[in-house]
Parts: sequence; C-alpha cells; structure tokens
Amino acid sequence: MAEIKQVLMPDIGDSKDVPVIEVMVKAGDTVKAEQSLLTLETDKATMDVPAPFDGVVKNVSVKVGDKISEGALILSMETSATETSAVVTPPTTPAPVKEAAATPVTAPVATPIVAPPTGFQSSPTGKAHASPSIRHFARELGVDLTRVKGSGEKGRITKNDVQGFVKAALVQPQSGTGGGLQVSAMPVVDFSRYGVIETKPLSRIKKLSGANLHRNWVSIPHITQHDEADITEMEVFRKELGEEYSKQGIKITPLAFLLKAVVTAMQQYPDFNSSLDASGENLVLKKYFHIGVAVDTPDGLMVPVLRDVDQKGIVQLAKELGEISAKAREKKLPATAMQGGCFTISSLGGIGGTAFTPIINAPEVAILGVSKASIKPIFKEGEFVPRLMLPLSLSYDHRVIDGAEAVRFTSYLGKVLSDVRRLVL
Repeated sequence: MAEIKQVLMPDIGDSKDVPVIEVMVKAGDTVKAEQSLLTLETDKATMDVPAPFDGVVKNVSVKVGDKISEGALILSMETSATETSAVVTPPTTPAPVKEAAATPVTAPVATPIVAPPTGFQSSPTGKAHASPSIRHFARELGVDLTRVKGSGEKGRITKNDVQGFVKAALVQPQSGTGGGLQVSAMPVVDFSRYGVIETKPLSRIKKLSGANLHRNWVSIPHITQHDEADITEMEVFRKELGEEYSKQGIKITPLAFLLKAVVTAMQQYPDFNSSLDASGENLVLKKYFHIGVAVDTPDGLMVPVLRDVDQKGIVQLAKELGEISAKAREKKLPATAMQGGCFTISSLGGIGGTAFTPIINAPEVAILGVSKASIKPIFKEGEFVPRLMLPLSLSYDHRVIDGAEAVRFTSYLGKVLSDVRRLVL
C-alpha cells in the first residue's frame, strides 16, 4: 500500500540556517535510496542530503537560497510499505518542522523520516568547488573537475557544468587524427576582485551554436575574400517592387535578390555547392539549391533554410523570408527547417559595418557576409559618379576552393547584382 512520508533535515552538528545551493529533484521524480536530494553549503564545506528510501517525490518544500536547520521539511515522498519496511527509525524525535506549514500534506498521514547526512566535502582555495555527488558523477565520466568552470553560486560546479564540459569535449577533433589544436585551458578569473560584475547564463541557442562555431573555426581553414557590388539599379527596381507588393503585406528586401544572385553564381561555380565527405578525400556535388539565412533573434543567431531557391522568384522568396524570420524570432521553427543547407548568407546590412569574417557553417564550404551599402564615388565612363556599393565578405574552405575561384565567384556575383536582368538568364 502506498504511503506518503516526509523527509526531514538530518542532524548536521552545530550548523544552523545552512543555505540550500542546489535542489536536485522535483515533484514527480522517481528517486532511489542514497540518491542526492539537495546540496547545502556552510562557509567552508558542502554537503549532500540523500534520499532515505526509494519513492516518488510528491512535493518539494525547499528551494535554492533557503536556509534550513535540523528537522526542517525537505520534501514528501510516496513509497510502498515494502520499500520503507527496512528504513531504520531515527534514534531521536526530530525537531519541529519550521517550513511544513507552508506545504500541507494530504492523507494518508505522512510519516517523518530524517535523511541520514553524508560527509562534508571541503573546497579549499584553488580546488574544484563541487558537492560529493557531483564529484562522484564526474569520476564516472572521467572528468577532471579542475578543468570545469562552475556556474553555480560562488563558482560551484553543477551537474549541468559537467555535462556541458563533456559535450564540448566530444565535438573537438581528437588528437592524433590530424585535426584539433593543442591549446592551454582558458584562464579562470575572479572578475569581482576588480569591480562590480553581473553574471547571466548564455541562452540555449548560444550554447548550442557556440560549440559548433568553435568546431568550424578551428577545423576549417578559413579564407575571406572581400569585394563590392554596384547595386544602384537593383535598389531602384527593389523599391518599385516594394511599393507594388506592400499592399499584399510582402516586404521586398535586398536579401531576396541576394538569394537569387548567389544561386546563379553557384550554378556557374559548382564547387561552392558541395561538401567534403567524411573521409575528406571526396567532394559531394549537390544538384539542389537550399540556402540558409542567418536570422538575429533575442536568444541568438538562428539559420533557417530556404529550399529550392533556384525554382522561385524574387517575390516568393521575399514572402518566405518574412515568414521564416518571424517564426525564428517567435521560437516556432522546427529543427528540420534549419537542416540541409548548401550555402549560407549572413546579412548585417540593416545594422551597419563595412566588412567582417563570417564563420562557415559546416558541412558547407562557403558563407557570404553582407554589410551595409553606401554611396561611393565610382569612376565610370571618364568621370566620378555616385553609386550605391554593397560590401561582400566571402569566407571559403581553402581545402575545396582556392583564392582565384573565390575572386571569380564574388566578381560574377557582383555582375549579377549590378544587372538584375542576369537573374532570368
């Protein structure tokens, strides 16, 4: 028969009002005896409070930041009579439960159980600051905690920190395979020594993309070719189209023209629509044209992919761009919408800048960066005339594309953008 039992704070010596620095379970979790429920911290040590028996957590009465003493209610658990039959009754009656009134337990009547304490784990200066359960978890994974940066209170290492360290290690090229860099670990600095600081966690998108960007930067030999395209006539035509389709709610942006122009250049230079296979010895040439577009969202950069760009017109591409950009900002893009790209465009033209070095989105072999267009005096037909010039920054994988081919690509791209009639050829 199921029974609800209360788990109370055990005797921890003379310590009172000990801060809770991590709660490791939540309502609905199934836990095993001796599994850590929460971590406490005194001035010089940390301590895990384990579960006294198997069961299912019904409700948790403490949270990070609470200060608790012996006898305080930690949580209530539902367990069968057979599971608790072996539980030893505490030798002394627990102290009154200070927090119990805030979270009443319904029938059946809860039986208080004092969780036996685990040993304290000291954290002297210069050593990894982690609870016993985290140290055990790290040992199981073979992780050296001195190399893990803690994100918890006072730099304490959490389970997520250990898992993140392992994930980051897995994406790094292995030594001895010809890839990867042997570099020293990043310095660990206590910035609060020098002034007031504020710490905030990276968004999930930035955590995921950060590991991929680092991998791509260190494993792909990047070269960036900078060029300019005269888009004076294109801009006139774009504004005319914009006025025509504004009533339909379609915004015609320069990016729609860039998508078509890039595909035209890729058709002329097929190596830009390729990927190296896993062996690195063969080039996979693609016959489809799916283009990724970097979208700036409040949580970080996302790259949705527009498919079959070669089969669509400017207006249709402009419409799809507006739709996928809105979905990206609203976090409504499925994972499949960001897969299968052949080439990526990263446009900062709406913000500013004159040039930058975009990082290739592997397994693609090139990415086009676009900065803000500006009016420049261009010598044409014997005189200087004002022209609207668009800065282009093409990063390419030097294992696949050489410098001469990259220049030909940007030059051809410039021709297409300067005369939009070429888009229909």
